[in-house]
Amino acid sequence: MDGTAVHDLGASDVQELGYVLALGAHYLRALAAAGISVDEAVGLVEFRLAASDEQFVTIAKLRAVRRLWARMLELSGASEDHRNMSLHAVTSRPMMTKHDPWVNMLRTCVAAFAAGVGGADAVTVLPFDSRLGIPDAFGRRIARNTSTLLVEESHVAKVADPAGGAYAVEKLTDDLAVAGWAELGRIESTGGLASAIEDGSLRARIDEVVAERDRQIATRARPLTGLTEFPNLHETLPERKPYAEGAVPVRPFGQPFEALRDEPAERPVFLATMGTVAAHTARATFATNLFAAGGIDVVNAGPHDDVAAVLKDYRGPDGGQPAVCLVGNDKAYAEWGADLAQALREAGARWVVLAGRPVEGVQTDDTCAMGVDALEFLQRTREKLT
Repeated sequence: MDGTAVHDLGASDVQELGYVLALGAHYLRALAAAGISVDEAVGLVEFRLAASDEQFVTIAKLRAVRRLWARMLELSGASEDHRNMSLHAVTSRPMMTKHDPWVNMLRTCVAAFAAGVGGADAVTVLPFDSRLGIPDAFGRRIARNTSTLLVEESHVAKVADPAGGAYAVEKLTDDLAVAGWAELGRIESTGGLASAIEDGSLRARIDEVVAERDRQIATRARPLTGLTEFPNLHETLPERKPYAEGAVPVRPFGQPFEALRDEPAERPVFLATMGTVAAHTARATFATNLFAAGGIDVVNAGPHDDVAAVLKDYRGPDGGQPAVCLVGNDKAYAEWGADLAQALREAGARWVVLAGRPVEGVQTDDTCAMGVDALEFLQRTREKLT
């Protein structure tokens, strides 16, 4: 019963639980029809679930699926000593990023640890370079050593259910179990898993989850290190051989941002830095990282004392800088932000952005601050750079 099939499409942890339970019910019925008893059937099946870098959710999900399967076997008439589960955890494919792939080592390490603590009988750690193509020997070796080190040095295989008794984990396990059973009910109400797939109801619920997750990632409420946060725009990605056609479909969490990074903007944004380095560095760093998440480079000329100093470094649209971003502290914005925005327009700037919340009296075309829909902002900015 492979829950990673729906996890790779973007399903939530609850939907993954409901899916594998519905698949389990489907196989129990098929095996019973073939004359195999429930007690015999238990030894013929294995559950496979995704382990993500959301540590406590993964721990609770693996604990919950055991509880749910035991309940299903109880209702199916299995004897008490045949209500066990063979559980295989695989580190999540969608959580992996193509850009800054080295961060994937950290993601898979957390996921593997959570899988071990959650009680997985077997754990598969995917290589950090899986998103780039066929992993090389180094990627496979690191993946193998990740679980080996966790077993040998962190002793995750020494204690049974180490998270048991912890209120947060127990509560989360209970919540996931209840929600997963409810999802099973929704699938069964349509006539079983085959019907839920055929009528599109399961996929429709998954698409709703994907839309909400995309919204959270777009606003960076759900950050992806190396992609939406702290991106390395000038990195050189390792080269890997491409997969053969027809590979398993995966819907990466950061797909919209990866599409922007795959085609970097042709021209940079000029950062109109106002005041000393200490005065503008916080917002300059924020803006630089935000633009880089969308494949947009910046030109930072350093400290400027006044409008004339900024204009001296600004090259204008013919010099490849049609868009500018004012970056400074609130005091600078109040004192000469309006004059600088007007002067930059007169110098040829076609798109003026303010780093921070809108400031009264400072006329700009756009603003960027915490909580902004980063994806929409970056797409608007890239349009002005073409």
